[in-house]
Amino acid sequence: MSNRINGYSPPEPLTTLTGAAGGAAVAADKPQSDATAKAATPTSTADTVTITGPALALQKLSEAVAAAPVVNSQKVASVKQAVQNGTYQVDTGRVADKIIQFESGLN
Repeated sequence: MSNRINGYSPPEPLTTLTGAAGGAAVAADKPQSDATAKAATPTSTADTVTITGPALALQKLSEAVAAAPVVNSQKVASVKQAVQNGTYQVDTGRVADKIIQFESGLN
């Protein structure tokens, strides 16, 4: 899973080298000589990545949230039915309290 940064576009594409040299970045669109390419090629691929338990749990939680429906369709259907029947009632006091709570949070 990679992290994406919206609104950022680098001036030129970068490629990260992996292996023993690790972390070095070179421009992907610039031609390299054979000597430079050989020097930049990692000689060992012994690098490892360990993902912790909390990171795995966070990944699973993120996937579960992404799979959850955005709208509670059962609630929408019941409110829609109440509006059509003319039985939907608005608690004006509760709406006013929520508006005041929202407005005070903006300050």
